[in-house]
Amino acid sequence: MKKTSSITLSILSALVLATVAAVAFYAGRSTSPDRQSAMPSVMQPTGSEGRKVLYWHDPMVPGPRFDKSGKSPFMDMQLVPMYADSDAGATGGGVQVSPSVQQNLGIRLAKVRRAEVSSSFDAVGAVQFDERLSVSVQSRVAGFVERLWVRAPMERVRKGQPLATVFAPEWLGPQNELLALQRAGVSPDLVAAARERMQAMSIPADLIRQSERAGTAQARYVLTAPASGVVAELGVREGVAVTPGMTLFRIAGLEKVWAVAEIPETQAVRLKPGQKVKAVLQADASQSFEGELKEILPEVSTTTRTLKARFEVDNAKGQLTPGMLLRLQVAGASSTRLVVASEAVIRTGKRVVVIVRKDTSAFEPRDVSLGADLGDDIEVLKGLSDGEQVVASGQFLIDSEARLRSVLGGVASPAAVFAATATHHAEGKVESVEPDAITISHGPVATLKWPAMTMGFSKPKPTAFPDIKPGDRIGFEFKEGGPTGYELESVERLQPAARK
Repeated sequence: MKKTSSITLSILSALVLATVAAVAFYAGRSTSPDRQSAMPSVMQPTGSEGRKVLYWHDPMVPGPRFDKSGKSPFMDMQLVPMYADSDAGATGGGVQVSPSVQQNLGIRLAKVRRAEVSSSFDAVGAVQFDERLSVSVQSRVAGFVERLWVRAPMERVRKGQPLATVFAPEWLGPQNELLALQRAGVSPDLVAAARERMQAMSIPADLIRQSERAGTAQARYVLTAPASGVVAELGVREGVAVTPGMTLFRIAGLEKVWAVAEIPETQAVRLKPGQKVKAVLQADASQSFEGELKEILPEVSTTTRTLKARFEVDNAKGQLTPGMLLRLQVAGASSTRLVVASEAVIRTGKRVVVIVRKDTSAFEPRDVSLGADLGDDIEVLKGLSDGEQVVASGQFLIDSEARLRSVLGGVASPAAVFAATATHHAEGKVESVEPDAITISHGPVATLKWPAMTMGFSKPKPTAFPDIKPGDRIGFEFKEGGPTGYELESVERLQPAARK
């Protein structure tokens, strides 16, 4: 019986050993190098769709890149993966943005086109007297004003209308001499000489004829208006003495007036004397007048960067008076130009860039040269072709979503991204402490290439840094942001140097 039991135990032990060996054999096969190579590696992460992830980033702060997923340190959101196949579209100078993302971002495209552009423009001009039509009425003799027919400035007068009666006693002697020579029957040469002497004294011919008809010398003469217009200047009153060369009246003509307008220098270069203009009365659009550009004054205003232009406007009916406003419609030649929507243009300071949609539906930046500003459109001189499509709305959303900062080649420079997110360190002395800011006299900041200066730094919150007081020597860290432009992150009071 003992022998049978020992045999049974031996058989059971052999079966157990065989089972263990089989398990070990299959376990070894499942953990072999060939099997391990077929397993996914943690060093090459993949997305839920099996796509290779290059890095993670925050779409709102597209500069920094992260090697693993998680929450963004900048915004209250999760980091977004950037896949290898989505970045491949950027290798050809553009970047792919899916149609759904374009719709979510509100991307709007505009077409580059050729348009008929007129150099006509509108301007507002103020009516002034045409100085070329002004005439002066002066006294040629010493005397007195006995009667004044026009008593106030800005009165309208017509040609030949009496203005004033002047008494000139100096004219009596030459006239009496002429009359005496005529009664004496002297030779005609002596009479002609007497007439020439009176003409040299500016005695009017009408007055000489009047004295000859009456047989007595005439010392009173009526001054008349040499032209129709408005008495712009009245330099005399009744009873005052007048002297030779004294201006008694200045009459401004109204047959034509000037409309003086200030033209921006960008438009003034397209103006040429002789251009026709239609002038519409600002107070009554139903009244229009024809005019012509006479001259552009050679003077530029340093404050408004405008030039003054004089337009001569027909005023035969006398409806226009100085001070009125006219809307001038300046006619110009038309030409065909390549234009693009003004809102599609990105000005970075040194460059002018537009985002172009390629035939492959990718987006790429393009440097352009611009011409005249045409309001909603702007002329393109170089960089675009007729029929191309550009992004008119959402350029910077594309930049954020598709990481166009690297593709744009410096539209927003990496240095600017670094400055906006980096933390800078400095040491200095506290000058004053306010509820929302601390003013510090600090030393140079190497990371920003700042010299030593005194400036204010905003607090992250009013209760921050309660132990800091004016006069403290501190070391502090700050970053770009806050109401003052730079915000404190940490402040530490420095220990005073030990005295020897």
